[in-house]
Parts: sequence; C-alpha cells; structure tokens
Amino acid sequence: MDPRDQLAEVGPLLAGVVSGIRPDQLDAPTPCADFTVRGVLEHMIGGATLFAAAYNGEQPAEPDTTDPLAAFLPALGGLAESINRPGALDQTLDTPFGPTPGDAFARYVALDGLVHGWDLATATGQTYEPDATLVAEIEAHARQMLDPLRDGTTFAAAVQPPADATPIERLAAYTGRKVR
Repeated sequence: MDPRDQLAEVGPLLAGVVSGIRPDQLDAPTPCADFTVRGVLEHMIGGATLFAAAYNGEQPAEPDTTDPLAAFLPALGGLAESINRPGALDQTLDTPFGPTPGDAFARYVALDGLVHGWDLATATGQTYEPDATLVAEIEAHARQMLDPLRDGTTFAAAVQPPADATPIERLAAYTGRKVR
C-alpha cells in the first residue's frame, strides 16, 4: 500500500480519537513513556509541523501548542497536504534520523500516527480498532526500520504482548509499549 493511502486511513482514526479527548484528560499518563496525553499531542503537533516543513523544503515555524486539542487537526492536515504534494515522496528529507527517502519517512509518519493513536485511545478509555491489514502493513515496515532507532527514548526495546493481543496491541508492544 502506498504510504499516502496508509496515512489516509490513519488520519481519520487519529481525528476520531483526538475528538474524543476531554480537556480534563490532558494530564493523564499514556503508554508512551514519559508522556501525558497533552505531551503526546504536543509531540505530534511539533512533529507534524517539522515534517511538513521538511516535505515542503521550508524552515519549520514554531507550533502553537497552547490548546493542543485545537491545534492538533490543523497541524496534521498541513502534514498530510505536504506529503500529498506532487513529488513529495520522491525527495530525500533531512529527518531526525538523518537523510531519509520521502516515501520511507511517510511510512514512519503512518507508524507514528497509528501507535500514538493507540497511546491516546488507551489513556482516555476509547475504543481503537484500526484495520488489521493496515496494522500488518505498517508493522512490516516497522520491523524493517525500527531496531536501529531503539535508544530507550525514541523507541524502547520490544515488549512481549499478551497471547490474546489485538494487531494494534502487538504493534504497540513491538514499539516498546507495555500492553495491558
């Protein structure tokens, strides 16, 4: 599946989860180590702003995270727009991981969004059931690229998921999250 198609599926999942977050849940802990719900949202807003600028060949603006619930969808919309720009996936980007092909980084963005969606849903008691085929495709890419990025902060060591884990729980465990 083209990474733009993956992102087209992940985007509405994220939007649904974020629209279900109440302001009183912003300080709740998440399965993403050291991040509250607010922290995950701010991280994603900052990343979306930085990555959109990279895809557009621009300097990133400082994102306004004063109200992360209001800032989230516009930031992700800007990222989606930049990734869908003609030629965006054909370029090499300067990323936090070094020079990265645009299509490979778009797959990373899909992984990041899918797993952070699980973080947010889990922290706020929401149902999160992404399509198993989407999760399998994103997990296949994660297994090819994630191990060199495991530094205990960006990604922790993989965790063994429970035997009855759902596909998204297995992927979350592979990225280092404790599941159930």
